[in-house]
Order: sequence, then structure tokens, then C-alpha cells
Amino acid sequence: MATTTSVSLHHSYSSTLHLRKPKQLPRKTLSIRLSLVVKSTTQRQEDIVIVGAGIGGLATAVSLRRLGVRTLVLEQAESLRTGGTSLTLFKNGWRVLDAMGVGDQLRSQFLEIQGMVVKSEDGRELRSFNFKDEDQSQEVRAVERRILLETLANQLPPDAVRFSSKLARIERRNTGEGETLLKLEDGAQLSAKVVIGCDGIRSLVAKWMGFPEPKYVGHCAFRGLALYLDGQPYEPKVSYVYGRGLRAGIVPVSPTRVYWFVCFNNPSPGPKITDPTVLRRQVKDLVMNWPPELLNVIDQTPDDTIIRTPLVDRWLWPTISPQAASGRVVLVGDAWHPMTPNLGQGACCALEDAVVLSKKLGDAIQNKSLSIEDAFRSYGSERWPRIFPLQIRANLVGSLLQWENPVVCSVRNNVIIPKLVRLGPMLEHTNFECEPL
Repeated sequence: MATTTSVSLHHSYSSTLHLRKPKQLPRKTLSIRLSLVVKSTTQRQEDIVIVGAGIGGLATAVSLRRLGVRTLVLEQAESLRTGGTSLTLFKNGWRVLDAMGVGDQLRSQFLEIQGMVVKSEDGRELRSFNFKDEDQSQEVRAVERRILLETLANQLPPDAVRFSSKLARIERRNTGEGETLLKLEDGAQLSAKVVIGCDGIRSLVAKWMGFPEPKYVGHCAFRGLALYLDGQPYEPKVSYVYGRGLRAGIVPVSPTRVYWFVCFNNPSPGPKITDPTVLRRQVKDLVMNWPPELLNVIDQTPDDTIIRTPLVDRWLWPTISPQAASGRVVLVGDAWHPMTPNLGQGACCALEDAVVLSKKLGDAIQNKSLSIEDAFRSYGSERWPRIFPLQIRANLVGSLLQWENPVVCSVRNNVIIPKLVRLGPMLEHTNFECEPL
């Protein structure tokens, strides 16, 4: 943490966010300390409310806390949602985690990925890359989502997250003070001076601000996190397999964990399937004749980590899409800019959002000449030129890799990948500098 003396927000019914000196903040918390707040039908007054305790929400809460700003995080689940598989963080994500003071703690638990190997569906190697050969500063690791969330949550005080708090309705209060009324499904009501929507791709906050639902892009993905109790057999490289309208990947995560995915074309998202037996059978049928390591890693996957999801995005069209903020309500991460996972930038961009927004909001709180509304506009103006191109590129990369035409796929496998692709330019978007908070 940059300093042991900080400022904190306290409750006030005026339009100004007041500051006071808090007790010294601990530099490190050793265990998860999250509390379940008793449900209430009374209206509470809060300064800053973050909706959603996912990556974007917790990262924003941690960033603001390191700047001395108190927040309340609302999470609809009964506890920290630690399900799911893993996510890939490139050097831009690690820069942010270092700024939050948790980078080394996470590095110690996950393997550094040295490069990538691309194969055809018959197992023939098409190309291999070494990340350091392309960029000495590059850092790539796959991180278990559960551990990332727990690590971020451990940086917060016990009462920072209120669970079982599902947002039902948002209203703008006519008090002349820019406050927003948050109505929860349990009947509780909170009046907040600032609302930060971090509630994911189906964000209720984004819907209230006028954003449409994310659009299905024509692909679905199976994902899983394999467990090898005696040690996983893979070298620290990403292995991709490209077929016709079908692709797969294997990503070593830790000495005992391996993440995998299988992405396939589908005209519609299809029904939601949660039965792990059905999911396992479906994904194995897709890659039955592919390299045997795919079947092996699927067989090593515990039932509770196999998922199937449709891939969606929502581009931030200039002059058409709503802004990142409306008054003192602002969006972060997937709630604002859902993108397909083809560049591995969804979580990285959410982390970037969190630190950029926190710095601007912190400056506005301490500098009375800058309004919170101006800070949010500045955040949107700074982030949009970075996010919009990434959304487009991620979508196009996915579409190109999901080609079905056999002639086009042959050109891809025999000409484009072996002879034309350069990894360095493809990773330029991971350049992002971030000073410690």
C-alpha cells in the first residue's frame, strides 16, 4: 500500500462526500473475512455502493480501499461465487494486480506460460511461439477464478461485502443531490451517492442505463479445470488445436491443475445444461478423433468444473451506445463492455477499469474542484478508445478461427499460421502501465 495514512468515506445526507481519518489499514489479511449482513426493510444511506462481487467489483473495492475510500459491495449469491474454471492474465492484468499489492501472492501459486503450440485436428504441429522471444516483458499465467476472487476479498474488511443482496430495481432520487435508490429483492433499500455497476454481462445496472442485451456471436464453449493429484504432465505452454468450425485449447495452470476449452459453432445458444454427465459426453463426442490429450484432460476434470456457455459481446458503438456513466452511476468490466474470450482480455480489461476508475474517483473525492460526474466522464473517455478495438478484434479472431469451409481451413493451417502469423503485433494490446495505488 502506498501509504498507511488514508482517507475514508462516512455516511452523510448532503450531496458532498465527506472525508475523515480512519484507523491504520492493515497491509495484509491472512484469511477471508466476509460477513452476511442481516436483511432489513429499512433504507440505509451509503456513499459508494458496488453492485457485484466478481472480479471487477472486488478489484474496484480493493483499489478504492488502497486510496482510503470505503465502499459497500452487494452480491446476490449467499457467499463468494468461487465456481468456474480459470482465466488467462497477460502482463496488463499483472500490472494491475501488482498495483493492488496482490501480484506476487498470486504468482506463487500459478505457472508462468512460456509460449504456445498450434496444431491441426490430426495432431500435426503448425507453429510454435515463445512469449519472451516476442516480448521480454510479457507475462502470461492462467489463474483459478476462485483463488483470484478469494485473494481480492481478503484485502477487504469483514463488513465490505453484503451477501444475499440481489438488486431488483434502480431509481433516481429526486433530492437534487444526485443520489440513486437501490431496491433489493429482500425488501431492503439503499440510497447511494455513487453506484458502480460490476454485475456482469447480464447487468441490471447496464440495462437501467439503456444498454441492450449482449449479442450471441454464433459460438459456444465447453470449459473445465482438470485435476491431476500426482502432478499434471504438460509443459508450460498453451496448446491449441484448430479444426473446421471447432477448436480446443489446453492451458497448464499449476502443478496439479490444467484448464481446457472446446469452442464450437452453433446456430443458437441452445438450452442451459448443468448435468455434468451430459456435458462431459457432449464435449468428448466433439473431439473424439482429435489428439488423445484432449480426451485425457476431459476425463481428469471434476464434475463441478465442467461448464458450457454461449459466447456473447456488445460493442461500444461511438455515438450509438450509451456512455459508461449516467450521473453518478458508472459501469466496470463485463457490465459495460462484454467481449468474447478470444484475446484473453475480459478479466484483464476489468482489472484495468477498476484501477483507472478508482484513481479518478479518488481524485474527485479529495479535489473538490473536480466533480464525480466529471471523473466518470473522464474514465469513459479514457477507456473507450482501448476497449472498443479490443471488442472488435476479439470477435474477428473468433470468427476467423471458427471457419468451416475446408479450403479456407486448409489455407489457414498450411499458409496463414505457419508462414504469415507474427505473435508480437498480436500482443501489443497487452501493453498497459499502472502505478502502485
